[in-house]
Order: sequence, then C-alpha cells, then structure tokens
Amino acid sequence: MIELTDVTKVYQMGTQEVHALRGVTLTIEEGEYVAIMGPSGSGKSTLMNIIGCLDVPTSGTYILDGTDVSDMNDDEQAKIRNQRIGFVFQQFNLLPRTTAIKQVALPLMYAGYGRQERYRRAEEALRSVGLGERMDHRPDELSGGQQQRVAIARALATRPRLILADEPTGALDTETGRELLELFDDLHRQGITIITVTHDPSVGRRAQRTVHIRDGLIEKEEVGDRRLEIREFEHT
Repeated sequence: MIELTDVTKVYQMGTQEVHALRGVTLTIEEGEYVAIMGPSGSGKSTLMNIIGCLDVPTSGTYILDGTDVSDMNDDEQAKIRNQRIGFVFQQFNLLPRTTAIKQVALPLMYAGYGRQERYRRAEEALRSVGLGERMDHRPDELSGGQQQRVAIARALATRPRLILADEPTGALDTETGRELLELFDDLHRQGITIITVTHDPSVGRRAQRTVHIRDGLIEKEEVGDRRLEIREFEHT
C-alpha cells in the first residue's frame, strides 16, 4: 500500500538547510498496524506528513496504492487526502460551536456529497465509535475521550483505507487512552491500515510493527517484542 524509497526532506531555514529525513526506505502493507516512534526532532512527524500527502519529499519516491504521489501539486494532494486518508490528531481540531454530526459531515461536503448522504454517513460513523447518543452535542458538552471519538468518526466518514494518527492519546488520561487504543484495534480488525506516530511505548506496543526513527534515519524495526531488523545507524 505504501512504498517510500530513499526519501529525503530538506527545509531551508534562512541560510541553513535542515535535513529532516536523510534517505528513508519503508514499505507498509495494506491492513498493517504500524507505529512510528522517535524522540522530538527525529523526523517522525515529517515522515507522517509525507505519508499523509501533507508534504512532498525533496528527493526519493513515494508510491501510495500504486500511484506516485512524490511530485503532486497541492490540488492533487488534497484529492488524495480527502479520498484515501483519515487523520486523527492529538488536539482534536473540532469546531467549538458545531455539533458532532456536523463536524463529521464536514469532510463529506468537501468531497462533494449531497446533504442527505453526508448526514447518513456521519451518523453511521458516529455510531461506529459509540457516540450514537451524542450526535447533537457540541465539544464543550463532551469529555476529552468523546471529543477524540468524534475526531475518529470524522476521519472514518469518507471510508478511507488508511488512518494516520499523530499522538492520538497525548491529550487523554490513561483510561480514556486505553479505550481509544481498543477502538483502533477494532478498526484494524476491520482491515483498515493504521499508522500512529507516538513517543509513548504503550501506544507503540499495540501495533504489529514499530519503526524507530532518529536523526532522519530508520534506526530499527520491530515486530511485537521481536526485533525484525537492525540497520546500521550512520550520521551523514
């Protein structure tokens, strides 16, 4: 489903170049549950932005579902994001005065669905995350865990095959975070590909595979508690 080959990302900061990714090669199969882990500044968020078509590589190739998205323009990237990818962020990014069902229906409006179909799908998505009785509630009427479930329902509304989650439990207490991860487990069992970016080992352990990144390079990969591969870590 996802194939990155020798991907680099260089940002220009004034007169200096910042090498966020230094040649990442990574394959993720459809239906996998993968955690990307690393310290602050390691490049994991940059990697997620490229996988999510929020940014493009400086060099290298990125193939998503057989399509080379490495050099797409903004409009082409936006279409890919809307049709194929659902995003879940640490800060729920909900509109403060908007009901849950309207929040979830919003990306469907951008995708061109009519009102009746938008709300039918939004209701279906909210029920799938256990919020069938909270559809008319605004964010200030919901707990933190319920707000994150609204965000997940919004990600699911377009029926993507790929969910990208950036520190999804970071703003939640331990118990609510556990419930959220159980929801991700359920989505994975339904065949959805899930990629989480996290610094939390307890989140990483839920994934089938963990990719550790440091200084813009993949340092190692693990499957469960068993190390899959160790790559020599070099500073370049």
